[in-house]
Amino acid sequence: MRLSGRRESSNVEDRRGMSTGAKAGIGGIGAVIVAALFAWISGGDPMQAGLQAFQEQMQQQGTETVNPESFTEEEQELAKLSSQILAGTEDVWTKVFKEQGLGNYTPPTLVLFSNAVQSACGNATAAVGPFYCSGDQKLYIDLSFFTQMKRQLGVEGSEFGYAYVIAHEIGHHVEYLTGTLNKAHQAMNQTNKTEANKISVRLELLADYYAGVWAHYDNEMFQSMELGDLEKGLELAKAIGDDWLQKKAQGRATPESFTHGTSDQRKRWLRQGYQSGDMSTSTFAVSNYNDL
Repeated sequence: MRLSGRRESSNVEDRRGMSTGAKAGIGGIGAVIVAALFAWISGGDPMQAGLQAFQEQMQQQGTETVNPESFTEEEQELAKLSSQILAGTEDVWTKVFKEQGLGNYTPPTLVLFSNAVQSACGNATAAVGPFYCSGDQKLYIDLSFFTQMKRQLGVEGSEFGYAYVIAHEIGHHVEYLTGTLNKAHQAMNQTNKTEANKISVRLELLADYYAGVWAHYDNEMFQSMELGDLEKGLELAKAIGDDWLQKKAQGRATPESFTHGTSDQRKRWLRQGYQSGDMSTSTFAVSNYNDL
């Protein structure tokens, strides 16, 4: 993905080094980051997933802050990359909202943190993975997640893998601004677990779709997409499908527990968003759940 020379967003709050938590390292927060990867890609509750793992680390080690000077060149490059991607989402969604008559687009803030963070949705640790909190309209990321994602899922060679993660969370912000997120959460609170999971799948697939819509217009505005970028994104979408993850973890898939959608569904909605750029399409407009 072509990001060289692109502007960086001013809506970034860098809290790295301000968090209190276990020191990074093998068996420390590094192990929690691995849990974060699974929590994010398997639809874990951002305020619950990985909390026990973090508490165990806290019991084993003292609290300390991370020295900003200790950030590696890779971490700093990821911070810059994330800021540039965020800026791209601001440019695209401001334009799309205006053209679609959706009102003014209010961009979220990207919070970079180390180990643990406080949000309007509650306290969270790196073990929750990237998450969006509608309570303060902020997107939270521990950049170590991207390092683990590269190692575990093989997205190296294309920044679009990182962009997909950020754009997906921004997709939830778009859902919030359009009212879809709150309506879905209300419906989830009024039904059983299985049906709530189905609503969650629709929300997550819609966020995938919006990630594709963003890439469509970002490429149209900045000629940002390079040969193979979409394919890299689709490979990542496949690797984070509920069925793929469950089969890898337990040897079988249990559809009633899906929260993000299957590999095929995630690939299909990401691709469809990229190819069409059509904001009138929604996963909630598909009447039959099995047709998603």
